Amino acid sequence: MDTIIMSLTPYFAEIISVAVIAVFMAVSPGADFIMVTRNSIFYSRAAGLYSALGVSLAIWIHVAYSIAGLAVIISNSIVLFSVIKYLGAAYLIYIGWKTFRSSSKSEIEQPQKENKQLSNWSAFKVGFITNALNPKTTIFFLSLFTQVVNPQTPLFLQIFYGAIISCAHLLWFSSVSVFLSQPALLNKFNLYKGRIEKVIGTLLIGFGLKVAAATSS
Repeated sequence: MDTIIMSLTPYFAEIISVAVIAVFMAVSPGADFIMVTRNSIFYSRAAGLYSALGVSLAIWIHVAYSIAGLAVIISNSIVLFSVIKYLGAAYLIYIGWKTFRSSSKSEIEQPQKENKQLSNWSAFKVGFITNALNPKTTIFFLSLFTQVVNPQTPLFLQIFYGAIISCAHLLWFSSVSVFLSQPALLNKFNLYKGRIEKVIGTLLIGFGLKVAAATSS
């Protein structure tokens, strides 16, 4: 144990930096937050939690290509970056438009019926795709693994950094889902459900347009 601690001593500052950055990355408002919020209040707590799980597992895609050094290639390739960018933007705009258009009197009067319309697997996919196709996340991981993480950092420690970031996202978004899906809050949300849907739909479309305008520099 002492040997392991001694071997990690040179990386303590790096570990702390990654942990702090991971927390700020998770809590920063963005498409992931809006999507988890949407699924938590319009469908169910389970939908929000599975979306949070999807977001946290998608983090590993970014970790994998960053460790492999592919983040530099992606950010420097106009074609690859553009493919990721426009797929992500199109997905957010599509979900945003569906949310914006979904408001109706019958849905407001029958929230429990709507809760059954999104399966756990569908909720997971929404969270996973939203994070995986976000070019801003690609840029973030490129910055993290080139400016914060030393190239000499052992592979197992880089994987550990990925675990820290993934867990930070899972804990944060799970907490968001649990908080927003409390019965008292849901009752209030249902009173203004149509307006909230339009706001969230507009935000998702806005994030989609923002993603479409993203650059790799």
